[in-house]
Amino acid sequence: MIGILIFPDFQLLDAAGPIAAFEIAARFASNAPQIRTLAVKAGPVRSSSGVEMLARGLKPSTAITTLIIAGGNGVGTPATCPTTLDFVRRLAGRGVRVASVCSGAYVLAEAGLLDGRRATTHWQRTPHFVKTYPKIKLEPDQIFVRDGNIWSSAGITAGIDLALAMITEDYGDEIAQNTARQLVLYHRRSGGQSQFSSLLELKTPNGRFGPLLAWARENLDAPLTVEDLAEKAGMSSRHFTRAFIAETGTTPSKAVERLRIEVARQRVQSSGEAIERVAEITGFRDPERMRRAFIRAFGQPPQSLRRAARAG
Repeated sequence: MIGILIFPDFQLLDAAGPIAAFEIAARFASNAPQIRTLAVKAGPVRSSSGVEMLARGLKPSTAITTLIIAGGNGVGTPATCPTTLDFVRRLAGRGVRVASVCSGAYVLAEAGLLDGRRATTHWQRTPHFVKTYPKIKLEPDQIFVRDGNIWSSAGITAGIDLALAMITEDYGDEIAQNTARQLVLYHRRSGGQSQFSSLLELKTPNGRFGPLLAWARENLDAPLTVEDLAEKAGMSSRHFTRAFIAETGTTPSKAVERLRIEVARQRVQSSGEAIERVAEITGFRDPERMRRAFIRAFGQPPQSLRRAARAG
């Protein structure tokens, strides 16, 4: 059985997205499990949209093989609820696959299940999450992360990506692909959270590291390693990295790549410079390296963006 844990003021799509994915996968699989919504108090549970879902109570059940915790504005309630946290810990301790969508990661964190593990959450929550849970190895640009039997995903629709990955693990690639096609979605989404995050629009950086990022943008042809940036900031590499993530919501290397991508994109779309020359000027050096970075960020290579800009 797949349990979807909800609470008052949960984000509807955090629950409905995975439910829809597993429901459709069940059409293609012969041994698909049942899906149940769960809550501390059985009955209708109101989402942040006002739409309600009917939930069952948190009763111990050996039938649960996967637990997915929704996120939402009301996540503080389950994250501080002893009954909820104990329920989640007991399932995880039994080897059940436990996952979070969006800010549902706070429940996993408060239950102690993410200490020393890799995880992710919505990009907008990253600075607070890093400061609050320093023992967690947050990967802010991932759509979803798996560390053992603990899974976590980024914001809202990323719960569907997470569900598709679970479907792949449970039923194989073909059923996952069929499910994605039925949902009219990519089987594996290209690009990370950085393509959506306003925190990563670093063209006019401000805040504590604003001057540093402005300097980096003017020196993209330099190596710009973490050590280089830390030295420029007058900090140790370790302290610099943690402080940088806490303020910007991304790692220094990801920020530098984002700066390079933005400058490279501008040159690719607005000039006739050779792609090789753009890669050299912006610090990518290798055109293939720049191509991979573009696909991660925009889902398409530089040549496609250039053609689209000219057509437009």
